[in-house]
Amino acid sequence: MKQKRLKSRLVQRSVVMLGVMGLSLAVIAGCTAMEVLSPIRNSSSPEQTGSQGNVIKAVKTATVTKQRIGDPVEQSAEVLSSFQVTVNAKTGGDVDQILKKRGELVQEGEVIFRLKSSDAVLQREKALMTLKSVQEGQARAKKEFEQARNSQENSRLETINTIKKMEQGLEDSKRSLNKMKNDYDKGLATKAQIEQAQTQLKNAQMDLELLKQKQRTTVKIEPAPVSELPLINAQLELQQADQVIEYLEVKAPVSGALTEMPLEPGMSVSAGASVGLIQKLDPIKIKSLLNEDATKYVRGKKELTYYLSGASRKNKGEISYLAPVMDSQTKAYELNLEVPNHDVSLKPGMKLRVQLTDEEEQMVIAIPTQSLLKDGEDNFVFVLTGSDTVEKRKIQIGRLNEPLQEVLSGIKEGEQLVISGQNQLKDKDKVQSAPSEGQK
Repeated sequence: MKQKRLKSRLVQRSVVMLGVMGLSLAVIAGCTAMEVLSPIRNSSSPEQTGSQGNVIKAVKTATVTKQRIGDPVEQSAEVLSSFQVTVNAKTGGDVDQILKKRGELVQEGEVIFRLKSSDAVLQREKALMTLKSVQEGQARAKKEFEQARNSQENSRLETINTIKKMEQGLEDSKRSLNKMKNDYDKGLATKAQIEQAQTQLKNAQMDLELLKQKQRTTVKIEPAPVSELPLINAQLELQQADQVIEYLEVKAPVSGALTEMPLEPGMSVSAGASVGLIQKLDPIKIKSLLNEDATKYVRGKKELTYYLSGASRKNKGEISYLAPVMDSQTKAYELNLEVPNHDVSLKPGMKLRVQLTDEEEQMVIAIPTQSLLKDGEDNFVFVLTGSDTVEKRKIQIGRLNEPLQEVLSGIKEGEQLVISGQNQLKDKDKVQSAPSEGQK
């Protein structure tokens, strides 16, 4: 009986203790909830309550500055000849002498090899003989004309002298006739003598008139028209033959490296045949393939820096071409630099590095990555405006180099950026700001 009473008392005590413990836990939980929901008003709290009852949130800020985002952006590149020129034989013949071998440097106008052609020599001799024949024929015709003209001139002068003599003789005959008439009146001359003198005078007058008429009707000898066409044709034939002889020396059309020349002495070459390939090495071309993001660093620039891998020396090269659209096969944008190469230190096939940005471009507006907020595809930050209000800003980001993120647009140098506590903020929130540890 006593044991039953003892057990009953123990059960009652256990129930009471469990009730007390449950009540204590409920009180503690209620107090904790009140602490969470009620703002703390002491000075050490990160939040304060404003006059309107709004919560003022504590944040840390930092001044937006330009910082070095990293090393210059580089791209691999390859050295190529600026262009290639095919060497063609302008006439046919047999290879007689090779002066330049494959791989050697040649200068513009320098003889690479010589051809020989008996047909070309024969054609020149024939053209030369034709020209001489035409020239001799024209010279002979000219000489004959000069002789005929000189003969006519001599005849003309002789006729003039004869007329003068006949006129003088006619005057003398007239005076003699008059004297004879006077003598006839004096009985010193006969009538027959007078008639004879008159007849002689009349004949002399007739001869003089005939000679003058001949002088008037004489036509001056003019040179016969000589066609210049035979001479012109002969000269052209000789020029063509000389040109063929000149073409027997095959010369370099440009300066560069002779990369192909598959000929040996004695080989026959036909006119127009490709007999060599010259790569232009000065200037030289540097080619690189860029993705779309990389083209943003290049557009608008006139030159870029390049250097040989492992070399400390850097040089500038002029941008000669940047593809406006992506190549459908390479899926890239082609970039070409044109570089002077007087010493031929750069050769096709060499690998280079091209700097798409310089050291100055590495100094950009950059923010801590921890201050960046994302909303879908967009990027945002909070900027302190005034002394206690934040503004939510959409920004455009660029290069990433942890712990820094380049900002292309959206914020400016000198603005105050929220770098801690931004996750609890909304646009136009009131805040209590404190500078970051590094900017106190």
